[in-house]
Amino acid sequence: MAHVSSLTPPRGLARRWLLALRNVGIGALLLAATLLVLGFLTLTSAHAQAKPELRIGYQKSASLFVLQKAQGTLEKSLAPLGFGVKWVEFPAGPQLLEGLNVGAVDVGYVGEAPPIFAQAAGAKFVYIGHDPAAPQAEPILVTKDSPIKTVADLKGKKIALNKGSNVHYLLVRVLEQHGLKITDVQPVYLAPADGRAAFESKNVDAWVIWVPFQAAAEKATGARVLADGKGVVNNYQYYLGERGFVGKNPKVIEALFEDSVERGRWLKANLRQAAEIIAPLQGLPVDVVELSLRRYEFNVRPLTDAVVADQQKIADTFHELKLIPKAVSVKEAAWNPAQ
Repeated sequence: MAHVSSLTPPRGLARRWLLALRNVGIGALLLAATLLVLGFLTLTSAHAQAKPELRIGYQKSASLFVLQKAQGTLEKSLAPLGFGVKWVEFPAGPQLLEGLNVGAVDVGYVGEAPPIFAQAAGAKFVYIGHDPAAPQAEPILVTKDSPIKTVADLKGKKIALNKGSNVHYLLVRVLEQHGLKITDVQPVYLAPADGRAAFESKNVDAWVIWVPFQAAAEKATGARVLADGKGVVNNYQYYLGERGFVGKNPKVIEALFEDSVERGRWLKANLRQAAEIIAPLQGLPVDVVELSLRRYEFNVRPLTDAVVADQQKIADTFHELKLIPKAVSVKEAAWNPAQ
């Protein structure tokens, strides 16, 4: 018994050992918890201090944005303001507007129709600038062997187009000019890639599209231009922004415009070189891109009353045709720096 007793600590000592071990365990847990909290706070602080970004929504067909992204000029322009740049690609204008509405991007660049559909649906954005008119940058195409020779021949035919896009308005106006209504044809709403596939397989009779997709179809398939926007529509391209971001960051928007104007001038003065940069990014031949660039002017400027009035005509036309559920006031969505 004495031997056993010598190996067993007294009851009071054993109790103190257990208390000590328990305290050590609690201390270790407290230390671990403290380190975890400190680590979380450090990560949170680092996240909070991360460089703010200008998130730009663009389409592959937006050649100037594609060039700016490739050359990294905008990143350099925004660096002194402490901003980075994040480029977010969308397949077409309506999808880009949805991205702007849900806060996925801060600014975007689209044709005339998408903002009207988006405003009618309650989307929150503002028009912040526009490029000069480019009516020849959007046509109605038919295949080279198509029996369709005039716009009047489109009656009853299937026509592929991207719903809610600038070419939607072009089709309406061209048809009206030739005594037809949108109800006199069969619109088939397809994104550009699907539209080309349907066009080439002759599942549709005509395709209303914009450059560079137009130029690509002309070069690859011998597609014919049945009609374009000349004398019918202006085909402005618009810079849009999220109202809160634009209001809080006027210097960022100013830097974006300055870089766009400078790069636009360089592009027009160096068409071939610009096309060689842009072509692989758009997945198109250099000759196709160069032809497309010739049909556009790149010189962003603030909205004027005349441009707003022109955009209002498109909105009113869509409302009359019941393409949008309610009338919209373009002026209410036009950015006013004095606001």
